[in-house]
Amino acid sequence: MIAKVVQRNNPKRSKDPLYSAITGIELRFWKRSHRSFPPYDPLMHGPLIEYSVPDGYTEIERYWVNEPYSFISILKKKDLNYFHVVEPALTTYEKELLEILYDDLKDLLTLGKMVKREKKLEVLTDHVLQLFKRYHADLDIPSMHRIMYYLERNFMGEGRINSLLMDPFIEDISCDGPNIPVFLYHAKYRNIMTNIVYEERELNSMVIRLCQKSGKHISIGEPLVDATLPDGSRLQATLGKEITTRGSSFTIRKFRGDPITPIDLINYNTCTVEMMAYFWLAMENGNSALFAGGTASGKTSMLNAVSLFIPPLSKVVSIEDTRELMLHHDNWIAGVTREAISFSDRGEISMYDLLRSALRQRPEYILVGEVRGEEALTLFQAISTGHATYSTIHAGDVQAVVSRLNSEPLNVPRVMLHSLDIMTIQLLTFVDNEKVRRTESVVELTDMDSVTGELLVNELYKWDPLADTFRRSGESHALKMVMQARGWNQEKLEQEMANRKLILEYMSRKQLRDYVSVSLVVQAYSANPAMVLDAIKSDTLQDMISQNI
Repeated sequence: MIAKVVQRNNPKRSKDPLYSAITGIELRFWKRSHRSFPPYDPLMHGPLIEYSVPDGYTEIERYWVNEPYSFISILKKKDLNYFHVVEPALTTYEKELLEILYDDLKDLLTLGKMVKREKKLEVLTDHVLQLFKRYHADLDIPSMHRIMYYLERNFMGEGRINSLLMDPFIEDISCDGPNIPVFLYHAKYRNIMTNIVYEERELNSMVIRLCQKSGKHISIGEPLVDATLPDGSRLQATLGKEITTRGSSFTIRKFRGDPITPIDLINYNTCTVEMMAYFWLAMENGNSALFAGGTASGKTSMLNAVSLFIPPLSKVVSIEDTRELMLHHDNWIAGVTREAISFSDRGEISMYDLLRSALRQRPEYILVGEVRGEEALTLFQAISTGHATYSTIHAGDVQAVVSRLNSEPLNVPRVMLHSLDIMTIQLLTFVDNEKVRRTESVVELTDMDSVTGELLVNELYKWDPLADTFRRSGESHALKMVMQARGWNQEKLEQEMANRKLILEYMSRKQLRDYVSVSLVVQAYSANPAMVLDAIKSDTLQDMISQNI
């Protein structure tokens, strides 16, 4: 089927994302930032993309990622899915002009003055318009926009993978070597192959460019780099065939600008409303927790989500290898490790260094992205001295967590482990042939047997894989300690749990799921519980959030 933009009698936008019933006035997606660039009107100028499904394939879905310049077509052939990035096709004349423009613009932009990020598109557009005029290029408006799309994509974006980085459904991007298709992990289609293939020279250049954008150096002498892209995504890259025999490679784990929240975890059935109310009370009162699980089981997502329950005025220090945590919290120091800046390891700042420094900053809450070295002992020392501490660890069950903490290189004495209050086991599994994340169990560490030295645990919540439900067994030791510390009776504790469940259920029902909204409600309840409960009864909480409460 050929993609076209057509006039429709119905003024509403079509459900088909490839077609847009846009009026001549509604041009906000197609106007360039500079006033001299002629606007593109799809009704007047026609489509920028013409695309037909390849022979032998069936299209099962398509959606825009950069309307109207690029969209995604999900294809199927012999029970396998394929991810097809569709961009404007250029004529021979447009391709030749694009190559000349690209070379000339590199010189102009290199010699030009440094400009702010928000001004870059305007400067690029100015130079392109000047070169169009100098070349006496005979171009219609769609041709100008097609060429400008590729220039903007290559100079300001990430080239051929730019559409992948703009796709909100993609979690990981993996290029395994030259002349090999790029693979993705898609939220809906899981591991899927794309139509993007790099040649060896182009891939080497791409790897070097990604590292330079991350502020890192990569070379044959140092062919392995772990870095963070400007948007927060995690980059792991190799150069040449020194350590990866198939050639250069890169893996990008995309950063979520809108992080997972407690409401998301409730909606995904990763946790129940009651479990989230439990974490809210526990974290509000300074209980420490460790989130364990395998790779991609949702440990960091769980840590980030429950961190939104930290009281608003508390001082928070976070320590990570790569920035992943996102809090709506003013009194927050976000620490990130740094590699050595010389061959003699001078200038290296490790997680242990950051954690040791954090303890001098008098934090009330310490968040550590993951414990895997000598920082683990310092972390448990912080817990023992009264700091509320939260972190993640790679382990599949409680016994595996204890074994890792007691062994090299973590070396945490067993006697210190009972200072930890809560431990969760996160799980990546399948429910009805769909890959899901679940909190397999929530365990409280209550004490240590003085004779055997074994930790005494209370498994409070347990996931039932057959029914895909959670069951509670027994009473919470952590909440009993909260009740005693706050001077509450059992009735008051149950009322506080009921209030928090009511708030979380309301927010889940109203889809108030972004981290800013969740943080504002938590802060408002901390300051004035009656106001929040009244707003729920009168159904005005959403209006209060829009006014920043």
